[in-house]
Amino acid sequence: MRSSRLVALLLCVQRDRRTTAPALSAELGVSVRTVYRDVEALQLAGVPLYTVQGAGGGIGIVDRWRSPVEGLSPDEVTALGLGGSAAADLGLGAVLAVARSKLRSGLPGRVQAQLDVVNERVLLDTTGWFRAAAPDEALPDLARAVWTGRRVDVRYRRAEVTVRRRLDPLGLVLKAGAWYLVAAHRGQPRTYRTSRVEAATVRDEAAVRPDDFALDRYWQDAADAFDADLRRLQVRLVLPAASLPDLRRHVPGRLTGVAARGAVPLPCGRVEVTLGMEGVDVAADQLCAVPGVEVLDPVELRDRLRERGERLALAHR
Repeated sequence: MRSSRLVALLLCVQRDRRTTAPALSAELGVSVRTVYRDVEALQLAGVPLYTVQGAGGGIGIVDRWRSPVEGLSPDEVTALGLGGSAAADLGLGAVLAVARSKLRSGLPGRVQAQLDVVNERVLLDTTGWFRAAAPDEALPDLARAVWTGRRVDVRYRRAEVTVRRRLDPLGLVLKAGAWYLVAAHRGQPRTYRTSRVEAATVRDEAAVRPDDFALDRYWQDAADAFDADLRRLQVRLVLPAASLPDLRRHVPGRLTGVAARGAVPLPCGRVEVTLGMEGVDVAADQLCAVPGVEVLDPVELRDRLRERGERLALAHR
């Protein structure tokens, strides 16, 4: 939406103090003409942007002008980056309210109005359906260890046993309403569900963070490994190419998408797909909802689907 683009443009100019329309066009993904229209809109709203024509020219902002963004504290910037529910979970709910107030006060009136509309009409609820959020009493302490780069001692409930671990925090992940701590134990990155942390003590000792560690890459690799570990049944099937979206929907996971992209074209608009699935019963439940699917292997899954089809046909005679 245009309001968010205006804010982004203002922040880009503030960061560089002087830039060019082509540079803003490339960074914001809009045309140069749109950049100049947005600059004019901000000027009309009272933001002291200026343009200089010719070689060495560009778009700049008056040196002494400062937006409220520059007055945000590190915690306020963190809270804005996290958003409502995540900031509240990490103990930054009040900080977020202050940060939003500071940011809003320095925006043009039309942008303020757009933010009000968004707040009134859009709500992000990260909790899964039909269940309350799990209590994460240790989460604020774990978050503090992540922000400050400090080691943390935890008591962690694993099955029926509680273990003690000294961890080097590497990051936090919010997945389907549940928080996970990614931390190194004895140099090996691992994943810990924060609701299972019974107690956390932040140490006055710097955490060791590998130079090449990337949280997003680790999480994707860990998620793929977990998914692959569940998919121990290799299934070969044929279905209409038009049913590939149904396959992705009813057999969720990135690995299904990878398998679908590798589908082998067959005559009459059909394709052959090979993918891992969780087991015969689960696979039968999922594939029953995919239009036109035919299982080639394994035989046990073919038999299970045939039995279900026969029972369904008998019930509807």
